[in-house]
Amino acid sequence: MSAPFDYGRRSRDYAVHRHGPPSEIYERLAKWIEFRGAEVLDVATGPGTVAFDLARRGATVTGIDMSEAQVEAARVRAAELGLDGYTSFRVARAEDTREPEASFDVVTAGQSWHWFDGPTVAGEARRVLRPGGTLAIIAYSYLAAHSDVAGDSESLVLEYNPGWTMAGWTGLFPRWVEHVIEGGMEFVEQFCWDYDELYSHEDWRGRIRTCNGVGSGGMSAEDVEAFDAAHEAMLRARYPDPVPIRHRLWCVVARRDDTWRRNQVHVGSGHGRRSTGPR
Repeated sequence: MSAPFDYGRRSRDYAVHRHGPPSEIYERLAKWIEFRGAEVLDVATGPGTVAFDLARRGATVTGIDMSEAQVEAARVRAAELGLDGYTSFRVARAEDTREPEASFDVVTAGQSWHWFDGPTVAGEARRVLRPGGTLAIIAYSYLAAHSDVAGDSESLVLEYNPGWTMAGWTGLFPRWVEHVIEGGMEFVEQFCWDYDELYSHEDWRGRIRTCNGVGSGGMSAEDVEAFDAAHEAMLRARYPDPVPIRHRLWCVVARRDDTWRRNQVHVGSGHGRRSTGPR
């Protein structure tokens, strides 16, 4: 039996067991972002996974999420990690952050953009960013087609929840470039790579309990318990502990560039002749 969809239902699993993006992503983003001293808005922050990574690098981070349970989990985790002085969390939607205009240097979205109205959230990011500020959209998805353990875990999910439609996720999101452009941002770059993430059996079970086909709404509490027991037995019988699981990192970087926008308005304003290039 399915339960209503709610990521907050497994907030503790999110906070403790579900790994964030690889640290190399921040080294790549450092081309565009000076993390130390930056004021960051992390939308759909969940239990604060990306927010804490940024706080460790010297940023002050405000995390928002529509789930009260996720926000509370983030606050508890911040205190556990000693990062509550560098982070704050509250309930709000990515499409309507209720933050003042031009109040942040950076906006981030980690493993969440696929749930949004992308152009609307990009427009809201542009509104709250200071001129020259950066939007970083980060996805980090396990690849069932390239990892035996992830494929077996998804097959087990489908045994318990045959109606689940999101198995076989590819981690490819080329449409996001158009989202940021439609939202009024200047596209900077898009990049991706595959990597192996080492998961203990305990953490992988927690990771799969957060899956939208399992504990975040796909199954009732009783079915989640039965599934988890079967999942534990399958992992113990077939795989070493810990086990590497193939993931894909996908990132889109955009910027609020008011100079570029003013130039575009000037070119098309009708005052003087528009340049059409060499004649």
